[in-house]
Amino acid sequence: MSYSLVVFDWDGTLMDSTHSIVAAIQGACRDLDLPVPSASQASWVIGLSLESALRHAVPELTKAMTPRFLERYRVNYLLRDPELKLFDGVRELLADLARRNVQLAVATGKSRVGLNRALAASGLTEVFQATRTADETFSKPNPAMLHEIMDELSVLPEHVVMIGDTSHDLNMAANASVHSVGVTYGAHTRKELEGCAPQVIVETVAELSAWLAARG
Repeated sequence: MSYSLVVFDWDGTLMDSTHSIVAAIQGACRDLDLPVPSASQASWVIGLSLESALRHAVPELTKAMTPRFLERYRVNYLLRDPELKLFDGVRELLADLARRNVQLAVATGKSRVGLNRALAASGLTEVFQATRTADETFSKPNPAMLHEIMDELSVLPEHVVMIGDTSHDLNMAANASVHSVGVTYGAHTRKELEGCAPQVIVETVAELSAWLAARG
């Protein structure tokens, strides 16, 4: 199978931000005296829209408290912003795919503002031909993000692969009838990824790069 479009999740797939997101959720809970979810509970929701994530990770959060919680989440997250970096090998992987004329896209649970900030900070704004965020369309695992990207770039599902670190990413791919690859270095465990039956599960960016190169 040769892919002409590779769609990436952002957090936990391209950027090493899983720990920062978990810490921000936990920190906001402490700031508001709410029960603090475990690291595994907080990491499970990564990739979902923020609204969906909070519903699962912080069920005690009321509608009235949500604006204050979001404020504290953003403060806690931005405090860690300087620590965020792309996983080793990501720049090289994206450059190699671009050299082979593979179209690149991002489908993420981040907000548009958050993704634009991350793209600018990492110098990748011009690398991707299309991007979709959770505040622009339906949240994962709804297939809308992938459908919209495929429509925008005029690519058929059989030529698309979705790369992600969570079951939300892989289930979205299945719902959109596209292939998927799970990466174990992000938020979800290998067992959770295996339950989604991706084409392959890889443990490093180098392994991902080799798998994609063999299908160029």
